[in-house]
Amino acid sequence: MRHFLNLTDAGADGIAAMLADAIDRKAARAGWPKGKVDADAPLAGHALAMVFEKNSTRTRVSFDMAIRQLGGSSIVMDAGTMQLGRGESVADTARVLSGYADAIMIRTDDHAKVEEMAHYASVPVINGLTDASHPCQIMADLLTIIESGKALPGLKVAWLGDGNNVLASIVEASALMQFDVVAACPQGFQLEEQAIARASGRARVVASPQEAVEGADIVVTDTWISMGQAHAETKLAALAPYQVDAALMARAKPDAKFLHCLPAHRGEEVTPEVIDGPQSLIWAEAENRLHAQKAVLRWVFGQIG
Repeated sequence: MRHFLNLTDAGADGIAAMLADAIDRKAARAGWPKGKVDADAPLAGHALAMVFEKNSTRTRVSFDMAIRQLGGSSIVMDAGTMQLGRGESVADTARVLSGYADAIMIRTDDHAKVEEMAHYASVPVINGLTDASHPCQIMADLLTIIESGKALPGLKVAWLGDGNNVLASIVEASALMQFDVVAACPQGFQLEEQAIARASGRARVVASPQEAVEGADIVVTDTWISMGQAHAETKLAALAPYQVDAALMARAKPDAKFLHCLPAHRGEEVTPEVIDGPQSLIWAEAENRLHAQKAVLRWVFGQIG
């Protein structure tokens, strides 16, 4: 049974195999209608159950289109309209869905829910997002970086802002794919020390945004107020000095690229001139959720890696 709850579930070889598959399949579809099934339809007859306890645009649409392009079908459920939202346990939900679908993708809050789903499911489970990690997003980010012409080993990735789930998965990826992460996070909003420790010396946290971006190949940020959080003025005030603007980007390498997993709040974590400027790869990054997740689906079914 292959679950994809964190990047380490696949390991460096698995991630490399998925990225290669995503690149090949994306190229093979160039110019095709989005709804056309891949020529080999590798997941024909397979059904993916998707459970959403958090709002979603990119995860919902990209996974739905991913399974369709691979020849399969999807069942999309919001927790509020299923028994999970009325107190049925995650364990019972996992057992039931395993009888209806060939794989389960869940987007939720507590990471323990994803782990419980995987424990009781008899089909592969994919983490579509939790408060602790966002591995599918990072697969798309790595694909986007490679497409921009940059090799992952030895890369310097700068993170600005909140020490959240996206940063946790970037740090996890750094140890696996041998690149470096320097994260600038304000006091009180830093990534947990044990997450940094697991990066095998590839990641560190600094207080200065300028230090983080100095000589960076990739500059990344994320929204400061995540889903389910109150619009805390104190948090916004603490993060204000970490806004990615043109002056900060100028400290990175001249060919540095900007990433943001979206949704974005222009004027908060990033200025319009950066996110909508020539160094920004956000639209390719968003589209690559589709191509990366096709590879994730094939990996959990044992077709690659």
